[in-house]
Amino acid sequence: MQIVDIRESTRPIQSNIRNAYIDFSKMTLSLVAVVTDVVRDGKPVVGYGFNSNGRYGQGGLIRERFAPRVLAADPASLRDDARDNLDPHKIWAAMMTNEKPGGHGERSVAVGTIDMAVWDAVAKIEGKPLYQLLAERYGDGQARREVFVYAAGGYYWPGQGLDGLRREMQSYLDRGYSVVKKKIGGASLAEDCARIEAVLKLLGPGQRLAVDANGRFDLPTAIAYAKALSQYDLFWYEEAGDPLDYALQAELADHYAGPMATGENLFSMQDARNLIRYGGMRPDRDWLQFDCALSYGLVEYLRTLDMLEQYGWSASRCIPHGGHQMSLAIAAGLGLGGNESYPDLFQPYGGFPDGVQVRDSIVTLPELPGIGFEGKADLYAEMRALAA
Repeated sequence: MQIVDIRESTRPIQSNIRNAYIDFSKMTLSLVAVVTDVVRDGKPVVGYGFNSNGRYGQGGLIRERFAPRVLAADPASLRDDARDNLDPHKIWAAMMTNEKPGGHGERSVAVGTIDMAVWDAVAKIEGKPLYQLLAERYGDGQARREVFVYAAGGYYWPGQGLDGLRREMQSYLDRGYSVVKKKIGGASLAEDCARIEAVLKLLGPGQRLAVDANGRFDLPTAIAYAKALSQYDLFWYEEAGDPLDYALQAELADHYAGPMATGENLFSMQDARNLIRYGGMRPDRDWLQFDCALSYGLVEYLRTLDMLEQYGWSASRCIPHGGHQMSLAIAAGLGLGGNESYPDLFQPYGGFPDGVQVRDSIVTLPELPGIGFEGKADLYAEMRALAA
């Protein structure tokens, strides 16, 4: 049993939208196939992975450093003999051979992308959905297939206006989402408040709005927004300042009593731990958005969850960034609080398997082996072409 090939293709996911910091007109991602010599139903088992939006494709790092290390390793050193399977933790260690600690940067994205594909293959070899495999190995054995999701959108785009924003948000509500999210910080405070109020007027009982500044603000601006946002009953106020400015986040907690969220741009357990130690995050109301696909994968995410438990945080306070099925599987298998969703953006990589419906911001995961990519026809067509 061994990995016989690791293939990468850099794909465009460009879109004519922007948040407070970047536009997505040249955005890419890496699509990876991990090909094994294990045969199921007459075909080799192939695991697939890709990185989340917001970080570019990592083809160079994958092809030059991380894939060659796995392929050069003794196959026996990568196996889980007790389970007659591949061992994701040993494969992760092989990828990180000769890498210094710290400086996580872009390499965490490259490793996380391969790691996703490895876990997909491991679950397929066992013939189980990944969420069930995770529940059995690291949880209580019972996967919670119903997962909370919210609709992320509300980007700034040319000619949108308030009417365009209303149409977009209403479309998410009509599709079953009860929590929607929009961007702030890409316009003036007054304009952002007008945009917020336009969305709030659409919401009915039990429906909520979250806002996301994408790390744009300095401390005075973050506080000014906090004071203005306090008049609204928001689901959360997200990533006000630079993700590594823990002092800003801690100070902001003294000016905003409502829930806050951050963490999508922290790419290691150590950086996540510094947020918990020094960022003033409140485990009774705040949310953590670490994204395994950007932060060295599930192997590292498991370390992060262990750290959170040591500091008194529940995994249910984690709602990962990224809008992909990997985080959905982790949420169901390990009891996270939910997952982000991009109903119309970054396709075909975001979203759910075909036929999965959103009801009151809840989706029920189908029983598909692995992560479940094969259940999404447009996505699987791209994956199958890479592996062919």
